[in-house]
This record gives sequence, structure tokens and C-alpha cells, in this order.
Amino acid sequence: MACAICQTRRPRRFCPGVRGDICTICCGSEREVNVDCPLDCEYLREAHKHEKPLPIDSETLPNRDIPVSEEFLQQNEQLLIFLAGALAQAALRTPGVVDFDVREAIEALIRTQRTLQSGLYYESLPTNPLAAGLCRAIQDAAAEFRKAEAERLGIHKTLDATILRLLVFLQHFEISYNNGRRRGRAFLDALADLYVAGPVPEPPAPSSLILP
Repeated sequence: MACAICQTRRPRRFCPGVRGDICTICCGSEREVNVDCPLDCEYLREAHKHEKPLPIDSETLPNRDIPVSEEFLQQNEQLLIFLAGALAQAALRTPGVVDFDVREAIEALIRTQRTLQSGLYYESLPTNPLAAGLCRAIQDAAAEFRKAEAERLGIHKTLDATILRLLVFLQHFEISYNNGRRRGRAFLDALADLYVAGPVPEPPAPSSLILP
């Protein structure tokens, strides 16, 4: 019996991505490259734990002109948890979504939010349907949060500038966790671990912020 991928080496483990037994070398080299690995695969989860983040030059991060401090994140903790949870839920329940789709969606949302700052609103929607769907999910989540906030407080407190800064935080978070594999979902794995606990809830009560 040979590995289901290379058809040469002896298989050592079952791969749910190809629904067959594969060797450890193919598991390491083909994982999230040519194989769509489910996030509950024990070997994938173990690999994500031990992956070294790709080196990132902070000077090359996009949107560095938009400040995002730890104090700001703490002050807007409820909205951050709500948006991040909605993003993770939307991505994980949409077949085929990978980290690069999320990156494209966040980039488009930031461009849209930037136009609001200039006073000339223009929606930037990706041509990639997976990324476009994620954009809609985040926009709907922000609107839902604002609606609940207005009903609770009697005013619209959340500013467009606040949403923009949180999107920049999520963008930098994605860049720091993306493992560079074309079907990689290391960022989504981390996002779900941090911000998802069941269905997307109503805007949550204050709690301690968990930073990546």
C-alpha cells in the first residue's frame, strides 16, 4: 500500500483532506497547499501550534497611518469581539474560504471605510465572491451592533473611524498569522480560538480582552 498522494512512500497517517492514508512527508509539504485540510484535523492543529510566523517588517504593514493602541482596543473590546466573531463564523461556514480571501475582504472594507472619512462614500467590493461575502457579513455585523447599541443607549455611539481602526487591527492580525500557504487557514484557526464560542451572539457584555 502506498501514500495516496505521492503513490511512492509508505503511508503513516489518515488524511481527511484526501480521505486516504498518506506519508508524513506529503502531509508536511502538501498540507494547505494542494490539500484542503479540515481545521479539526489533529495533524493540522498540531502544525499550526508549531508554525513559526513569517518574518514581518512593521514598516511595511499597510495602513500604518491609522493608530491602533492597546488602550483603544480595550475601550472598544465589545465591538472587536463582535466583529471578529462574525468574521470567523462567516468564514468557517463558507466552503472554500481561506486566509487570503479574508485578507482581500478586510482590505476592501478598509478602502470603503476610508472613503467615509473623506466624506465621499464609495463601496469597494471584491470581485472574488468569497471575499465579497465576508465583506457583507462584517458590514451586517457592524450594523447589527450599532442597532443594538442605539436601542440600549438611545444614541449611535460607535463611529465609522472606530470601525476603521478595528479593521486595521484585524488586518495586521491576519498578516501576522497567515502562513503563506495558498489554502492556509492558520489565521482563521487562531481567530476562532480567540473569538468564537458557538453562534455569533448579541453584542457581548464587557469582559477582559484577549489579544493575539
